[in-house]
Amino acid sequence: VQLQASGGGLVQPGGSLRLSCAASGTIFSINVMGWYRQAPGQQRESVATIRGDGTTTYADSVKGRFTISRDNSKKTVYLQMNSLKPEDTAVYYCWSDRVLRTGLIYDYDLWGQGTLVTVSS
Repeated sequence: VQLQASGGGLVQPGGSLRLSCAASGTIFSINVMGWYRQAPGQQRESVATIRGDGTTTYADSVKGRFTISRDNSKKTVYLQMNSLKPEDTAVYYCWSDRVLRTGLIYDYDLWGQGTLVTVSS
């Protein structure tokens, strides 16, 4: 199973970006999916998560500006980022805590390769 993130780029303060992360492989179900980010010189932090039933969590710093969603049929999670600030600049990683593959095999703690978001004028 692999997670492939896309959608990063350069945007001006106040702008918007939408990140996508698709899971590939022979997948039966995915439990929690989410986004983390890591700014230069800082630790990786959780940005938002979403469970299979749609329950979401957000970091305080992005509440009201970011929206996480998922399409279970496409095995994809999205992060809509609005009103972006320079402090949102980071590499964004998608993540899943648990994936069930066909054959009743579980994979745990999966990470995508990261996509760079730069917010600058």
